[in-house]
Amino acid sequence: MNELALRSANTVPHRILGGHALTLPGTGKVERLPFTIRIVQTESELLKAIRVRHTAYARHLPELGEALKEPEAMDFDADVTILLAESKLDGSPLGTARIQTNAFRPLSVERSVDLPAHMQGHRLAEVTRLGVETGRIGRVVKIALVKASFMFCERSGIEWAIAAGRAPIDQQYEALLFSDVYPDQGFVPLQHAGNIPHRVMAFEIGTGHARWSAACHPLLDFFSNTEHPDISVDRREPLPMAATGANDMTFASFSLAQ
Repeated sequence: MNELALRSANTVPHRILGGHALTLPGTGKVERLPFTIRIVQTESELLKAIRVRHTAYARHLPELGEALKEPEAMDFDADVTILLAESKLDGSPLGTARIQTNAFRPLSVERSVDLPAHMQGHRLAEVTRLGVETGRIGRVVKIALVKASFMFCERSGIEWAIAAGRAPIDQQYEALLFSDVYPDQGFVPLQHAGNIPHRVMAFEIGTGHARWSAACHPLLDFFSNTEHPDISVDRREPLPMAATGANDMTFASFSLAQ
């Protein structure tokens, strides 16, 4: 295992970034949510995540949504973490996101785009398969999943978070202060997203709080100054090998619907 993999495979202590951690509370404010967000650990949790993922994608991309009825091979990879939001009322799945790090291999987006030199050799994470239920609760869950993803990146020592969004999803990433990896490149067909054109964007974790503060970002308080006990990104072991009943494929080891 190379040095990058060794550094990324272990949880990194919380880092204070410019005097203030990105997602750790600085005011003592605590807020409870009507749902929880946890890392998927069991087969039943994975199936819940797949259910909401399929539903979210089917609303906008029916063909891709149909292909997402079953777990993907990548869901079982050791460098992949799946987040699941569940209702406290009845345990129903409300949202999900998948995070891949470059601990053991390049990110999926790198099959289609060469990342710039200033990102090479650094700890990276790509957020994909972000999908939520419709309605007001879905909007809140989406923002909470974004916070959970930032928390995961910070606690894992990730330096750059990569996200790719098709239009108009890309505008939501821009609103979060993600910036274009290549400003003049525009939308690029991504192999791991059905060759649908996406805008590839990045967020530097270490400068996030300072940039949100300078912009008086409306979500600064939610992300940086409020503790949400219902969001947990404690690292767990990857899921064991599993097979889908639909196509009898065996999976080895464990992009806002994009």
